[in-house]
Amino acid sequence: MLNDLGYDVVEAGSAEEALQLIEGGVVPAILVTDHLMPGMNGEELARSLRTRLPEIPVLIVSGYAEAEGIAPDLPRLTKPFRNAELADRLERIHPLQP
Repeated sequence: MLNDLGYDVVEAGSAEEALQLIEGGVVPAILVTDHLMPGMNGEELARSLRTRLPEIPVLIVSGYAEAEGIAPDLPRLTKPFRNAELADRLERIHPLQP
């Protein structure tokens, strides 16, 4: 879905792998992460990444309607969602540059 919306995507299999990619020189324009993952959750990943890149926009995706455990200051999107909903949320936190 992100590719279809014009984003170049770098995938990581875990929060720890994402942080390793950052330490290796990858500089993402935006972080889109699932909330529930083995080890570090999406909020923990976002907070850790923001110590390195304080201005990075973040979107946490969760399969739980309550989005339990996600701080209110972090944008979130509840699964399932449509492409248009993802596009709208991303546009609000990180408008694509032409």
